[in-house]
Amino acid sequence: MIRVQSVASTNDERTWTVLGRDHLPLPAVELYLEHLRQTRASPNTIRSYARALALWFQYLDLLKRPWEDARLEDATGYIAWLRTGLHPDVVPIGDMPPRMADSTIATRIHGMQSFYTFHQWRGLEVAPWLYSGGAARNPSYRPFLHHVNHRRPQVTIRVRSKRTTPPTLTPRQIEAIKDSCARFDEASRSWSGCLRDRLLFQLLEETGLRIGEALSLQHRDWHVGRGENPFIEVVPRRNPHGLRQKSGYRKVYLSDATDRLYGEYVWQLCDLGMAAAVDDMNRTSVFVNINSGRTFAPLHPDTVYKLVDRLRKRLGTRVPARWSPHWFRHTHATALLLSGTPVHVVSRRLGHRDVQTTLNTYAWVTEDEELKSIADWTRVTQTWRVQHGQIP
Repeated sequence: MIRVQSVASTNDERTWTVLGRDHLPLPAVELYLEHLRQTRASPNTIRSYARALALWFQYLDLLKRPWEDARLEDATGYIAWLRTGLHPDVVPIGDMPPRMADSTIATRIHGMQSFYTFHQWRGLEVAPWLYSGGAARNPSYRPFLHHVNHRRPQVTIRVRSKRTTPPTLTPRQIEAIKDSCARFDEASRSWSGCLRDRLLFQLLEETGLRIGEALSLQHRDWHVGRGENPFIEVVPRRNPHGLRQKSGYRKVYLSDATDRLYGEYVWQLCDLGMAAAVDDMNRTSVFVNINSGRTFAPLHPDTVYKLVDRLRKRLGTRVPARWSPHWFRHTHATALLLSGTPVHVVSRRLGHRDVQTTLNTYAWVTEDEELKSIADWTRVTQTWRVQHGQIP
């Protein structure tokens, strides 16, 4: 059975490979995955492409087709196989519910295409059907700058998926999550619960950081206020769990409330003996193990997702059933845009390399605001009415 295998490397980072029927890595796939590793692709990208190629090679195994001899009709049949799971020789009767969403299928297809593109770069004559010449469908129409891009190749296999609205949390749901982690007792003037967990979710809410960026923060990256605006620095550096900062360096300003919560958390760590247990606290992770695992070791993302599972069960219908830490990022961006923050400012805060990424992801927010702005039909059309003599 062809399958994906997780591999722990010597520097404690985790990567993935694809094993064949002989339980050995598939040479062509491993060559491509090693290319991704050496070009510093994120572990999540490598895992996603490994899954895509494992499925592609499973499908080719059903066809008894070597990967070098794959044809265009094999690629289109692969899409049908991903949707139905039926053997290529089986013709379904009637409609079948898809086993994969179109967005997932598009990701799997992209992984397969990237694999063949890599081997074409190596000089192998494989998958000549992968790209077309990109000629215009209507020869009488020539788009602007046609002379620049008319020869640009285009992929022949494409699965279009409907762009979905990024999921968000309401303020009440966010407060329920944070209060379930830790709550301040006015009577005793102290915190009860896990202050680390509350700080993590409050930081995600207020900064829009990715979970990998938050878990990669070190104490030297957190600059407390001392009369000025507190801020954190998102710094690209190696992480023991293989987490990556996708966006390079950026500075994100914080509220005084979050800065005070961080101060309370640091005092708690000192009370637990962290300052004496580590060589240099400034260079240790902000979010560390406290009650499980190796004490004061960097918090693993799996630990966060297990916490999310517990919070889902604890809060029940008070929160969405499938919420994840990334929802805080979507909520942060949506709240800023709905509050009138310019798109380019939101883009810089989120660490997007291009403002177009922000526009593509959160277009529905700006579109909704534009539509709301013309809700008062009489006010919006007043000039038009005057011009046509309806209003004296």
